[in-house]
Amino acid sequence: MQVRDNLQEFMSEVKKYQREIDDLMRRKMPVLAGRIAVNHIQDNFRKSGFVNNGLHPWKKSNREIYGGKSASGNYGTLLSARNHLYGSTKYIPGDARVVISNEVEYAAIHNWGGSVSPTVTPKMRKFAWAKFYAIGGKKDQPVAPDAGFWKNLALTKKSKLNIRIPQRQFLGESLELDDAIRNKIDDELDKILNG
Repeated sequence: MQVRDNLQEFMSEVKKYQREIDDLMRRKMPVLAGRIAVNHIQDNFRKSGFVNNGLHPWKKSNREIYGGKSASGNYGTLLSARNHLYGSTKYIPGDARVVISNEVEYAAIHNWGGSVSPTVTPKMRKFAWAKFYAIGGKKDQPVAPDAGFWKNLALTKKSKLNIRIPQRQFLGESLELDDAIRNKIDDELDKILNG
C-alpha cells in the first residue's frame, strides 16, 4: 500500500512539472545545446585539434612549420585574420532538436580531408608572383620555403594541380561535447524540480 501511495505521489509531482520539462526539452534545450556545440567546435580551432575522448591534434600547416615574414605566419592551423571558417559554424534550433553546420564551401574538405585539382590560370600565376614578392622573395636568390611555394606555383608548367588537404576535423561526434550537453540537461532539470 505504501509503495502505491509513493508512486501516485511521484506521478503527481511529475505531472506538475511536465509542462516546464516539455518546454525545456522542446524549446530551451536545443538553443542551449547549440550554443554549447558551437563553443566546443570553436575551441577545437583554438586548440588546433579535434576534442573527442581527448585532443587529437591537427597536422601543422606549412606556414606554422616553416614560419615566414607575412602576418599569416602568426595564426594557428585553419585560423586567419578573418577567421571565416572558425566563425561560420552555426546552430539551427528546432522542436526538440538542433542542427549544427558550417556551410563555408571548403569546410568539408578540411573536416574530412581529400584532394582538390584546380586549374592553373594566368590570374593564379600573377597572384603567386605577388605573394612571392610580398614575402620578400627575389628571383635569383635562395628563398624561404613559403616563398619557394609561391615561386614554384608561378613557374609550374602544369595546367592542373593536385593538392592533398589533410583531415583537420573540427565538427563531428565528441564524447566531451555529449557530456557537456548531458550536464546542462541535468542542471536545467534540477532547476525545475528543485528550484
